[in-house]
Amino acid sequence: MSGETQAPQRLHGPCLAAALAIMLAVTAYPPLLAHAGRADHGLALLLAWAMSAGFVRGVGFVPRHGAWRWLFSGRAMLLALGLAAATALARMA
Repeated sequence: MSGETQAPQRLHGPCLAAALAIMLAVTAYPPLLAHAGRADHGLALLLAWAMSAGFVRGVGFVPRHGAWRWLFSGRAMLLALGLAAATALARMA
């Protein structure tokens, strides 16, 4: 650890709210992650990524390593949500 000090990060309400909404939706209605009676692992992965990124960014934590910083950013959360929506719409068609 170096002697660097970092400014404290603040809560990011929209990301935290999205993560909580995903958590509550999947907990309250697990069939959301299924298609034709079978688990949709791709959709589950995308929603888990979006939820994780939302919580990490939402509580104000910003990882130091660039790859982790991107994977748990607000933009990554939006990307994962968009891909999850596209997956859900494609399975409905």
